[in-house]
Amino acid sequence: MRSICARFRDCGELFGPAAYGMKGALMVELLSPAGNFEKMKMAFLYGADAVYLAGERFGMRAAADNFTNEELCRAVEFAHRLGKRIYLTLNTMPREPEYPALREFLAALAAMPSGAPDAVIAADIGVMHLVREYLPETALHISTQAGVVSSADAIAWHSLGASRVVLARELSLAEIREIRDRLPGDVELEAFVHGSMCVSFSGRCLLSNALVGRDANRGACAQPCRWNYTIREEKRPDMPFPIEETPDGTFIMSSKDMCMIEHMPALIEAGITSFKIEGRMKSAYYTAVVTNAYRAVIDSYIKDKEHYVFDSCWLRELDSVSHREYCTGYYFDLPSENAQTCTMPGYLREKSYLAVCCGYDGASGLAKFVQRNKVKIGDPVEIISPGLPGRGFTVERMTDSQGNPVESAPHPFMEFFIPVPFAVGEGDILRSAERG
Repeated sequence: MRSICARFRDCGELFGPAAYGMKGALMVELLSPAGNFEKMKMAFLYGADAVYLAGERFGMRAAADNFTNEELCRAVEFAHRLGKRIYLTLNTMPREPEYPALREFLAALAAMPSGAPDAVIAADIGVMHLVREYLPETALHISTQAGVVSSADAIAWHSLGASRVVLARELSLAEIREIRDRLPGDVELEAFVHGSMCVSFSGRCLLSNALVGRDANRGACAQPCRWNYTIREEKRPDMPFPIEETPDGTFIMSSKDMCMIEHMPALIEAGITSFKIEGRMKSAYYTAVVTNAYRAVIDSYIKDKEHYVFDSCWLRELDSVSHREYCTGYYFDLPSENAQTCTMPGYLREKSYLAVCCGYDGASGLAKFVQRNKVKIGDPVEIISPGLPGRGFTVERMTDSQGNPVESAPHPFMEFFIPVPFAVGEGDILRSAERG
């Protein structure tokens, strides 16, 4: 059975080269979220050129697993062995009492035996100043929290040492083209292409802090824009009035999710350097599926622009993960009355993540899996592999790790074997063929 290291080497041949010019200069980058080590490995295996992640403090997703200093050191070592990149998020707006801890964290980063992350993503100018003091050789990326909406913004940040700006989500594609045309060639542009759309300006939310005391700008957003609401009249508090935006729901701020996979050629030609997938709080399955889809589309277009045709199978793959209704954000027009308001309540449910492959024997056709959700004989299932959409079959028989026949794999992290009618590899994902 092939090792995971060998699989990563193979994927290095499949993914990435199209993103570079003849001389190795970065043309486009696929940037995926990594809420923990498992998600980071999935992101790299399924085609990410880089991941963004956070330490235990100062990142915008405090509720994610995030990385201890030791784990961060291991992550940098792991990524660099693969020729991949690590971007560390320090994009909160720390207050005065937090700066001693920030200095301590930056000093620890500077002393890591693996070397520091490839870049730091920051929004607060005080944080940026300290990054330059402690990590003078580390690239500085300006977070979307800074709200960059013009070439003047980008040039100003570049003059302060930033090599990249993460553009505000509120920009149109036409505005991005204009910004790109007015910037020096060494200023990189990063833009979100998939995931949650905050009801705020570039992620600067005030609602969460005002309602529940959880500061979104310090990593603790409660996502109140996605709650259900009713109106109560002052003199009739016992008579709530629902906000009936549509016949299907009572949502006043429940924003849709962005999905730009059908429009990647236009975004590439606009001069965007890095395409960012939102979702550090999402599952490893989400990270794998979404990264896989965007990797396939980007590489397909770059490989043969003249004959490129979008393959709708990748949109179906994105439909298999937990998400709200998809939209194109602000890229093509300003939101209309209902452009960002969901017409269906809640999340559209994903196909269930059942298990991950940890080995395959080509002679017997048996694949070894580690369970994530219950699997049983007779289940219609699919396997996704790097560069391939879901391939279906039915579970006909199962054995446990000792070779004993079993009817199901009901226990978390239980190891089991099933026959698979095609070759699979370590890191491939077994999922349900139907929505959960």
